[in-house]
Amino acid sequence: MQVCVLGAGIVGLATAYALAQRGMQVTVIDQAQPGAGASGGNGAQLSYSYVQPLADASIWRQLPKLLLSPRSPLKLRPQWDTHQWRWGIEFLQACNQSTSEHSTQRLLALAALSRHGFEAMLQAEQIDCDFSRTGKLVLYDTAAGLDAARRQMELQRPWGSTQEAVSAQQCADIEPALAHYQPHIAGAIYTPSECAADCLAVCQGLQKLLAARGVRFVLGARVLGFAHGLVGTAQRITAVRTSVGDIEAQQFVLALGSASHAVAQTLGFRLPIYPLKGYSITLDTTGAPGAAPRVNVTDAARKVVFARIGQRLRVAGMAELVGHDDRIPPERIHSLREATQALFPGCTTFTEMHPWTGMRPATPTGVPLVGRHPGAPANLLLNTGHGALGFTLAFGTAAQVAELLATAA
Repeated sequence: MQVCVLGAGIVGLATAYALAQRGMQVTVIDQAQPGAGASGGNGAQLSYSYVQPLADASIWRQLPKLLLSPRSPLKLRPQWDTHQWRWGIEFLQACNQSTSEHSTQRLLALAALSRHGFEAMLQAEQIDCDFSRTGKLVLYDTAAGLDAARRQMELQRPWGSTQEAVSAQQCADIEPALAHYQPHIAGAIYTPSECAADCLAVCQGLQKLLAARGVRFVLGARVLGFAHGLVGTAQRITAVRTSVGDIEAQQFVLALGSASHAVAQTLGFRLPIYPLKGYSITLDTTGAPGAAPRVNVTDAARKVVFARIGQRLRVAGMAELVGHDDRIPPERIHSLREATQALFPGCTTFTEMHPWTGMRPATPTGVPLVGRHPGAPANLLLNTGHGALGFTLAFGTAAQVAELLATAA
């Protein structure tokens, strides 16, 4: 079977790997280099047990502060864009306990599948990506926040999530770099099985090994449209039209992240995907004992994540609904620097911060769109809408797409 994968981020590359493993002929198309979009500078955490969607009933209490505070990690810039408003309404409709619990259950199952796929790939391929399994601490600065996190922890427990609530002193015992910050911690949720890795290195490693195995990469190619044909009574894609020519295949997989919505529009159907703009900085650590964390850390109050990747520390956060705007405002980078200085002041000299921004493709519920769509051509499959969990869920959704195509063969 000839399959064309649109997108060379971590989701598209994981899909290409899963398809190639099943003996399919694969072509990957992207207008940029592998991992150059939302994958390259992401938070680096593989949060298999911490997948609660942004759309949660608690958002209603937080909304005034999130929208009005100048230091809020959430920013909304209303635009003359019906898609933004419709997505926003769908998001608020998903902010209820029932939808959140259902989404969490689905995401946990998908994350478990993804962990298995990613770690099997690493064991087989030995990609050098600074992979670590040091666990994760999610810090809370108030007792109320910790109590809510405990309830979520108990909700997840029947679905195989192994976590525990720990005190401020236990946080410092688990991660000595937090010792000085202990007075500001009400408690944390600790997940010992969580991991981290350099997603860009994974993307580059996958491209290298896939190209060596015959996967065709068409990079620097913009998707311009599609050629269609009728097979029986079903409308099918016969080729994708790109800036470097037409590329034919029997099956097509849409894995273009936040650009998937625009591509779907050209095919006559709508995808509820909107870019949540995020930022990161990457710092070289000083090497001083106990200065930089080894354990993954999430500051729940600031909504900032810290992940150790080799001798570097990745600091990421923010969620902005501002459309496709790739500018990096200095105040956002300053906010990430402030958070790092508060928690880990001696971890780096802060001379080079390597600022980055990416458009995380979010669905209103937080659950990615995988498989066939009723309004799409019969031979197009979706693998998009992973939000901030692209790295975490990529190999799980790739396995689902591969299974669907294998069944159709």
